[in-house]
Amino acid sequence: MIRGYKADIDPQAIGRSFEVILDIELTNFSREIVFGFENAMAEFEEVTELHRLFGSPDYFVRVAVADLEAYEEFLSEKLLAIPGIQKMSSRFTMKTIKR
Repeated sequence: MIRGYKADIDPQAIGRSFEVILDIELTNFSREIVFGFENAMAEFEEVTELHRLFGSPDYFVRVAVADLEAYEEFLSEKLLAIPGIQKMSSRFTMKTIKR
């Protein structure tokens, strides 16, 4: 019943106050593309949530970084290096109402 306990850490205190929500679609659903994408994303410390969805988009991803420049670096150096990404849309949080 109880799945665990967690600390509620202030994102700003650890340099992760810039939150980005990504919708990602893959080129295809071959085993190699899906598992390669999921394993790569699960390893990135910037990725705080990763959900495979029914329908479109294929994935919902929440990323937390220090600022816009850190997000651009994450996108360019890590995310775009993963094979099989067809389409990606980034949205930035304006205000968190409830967590």
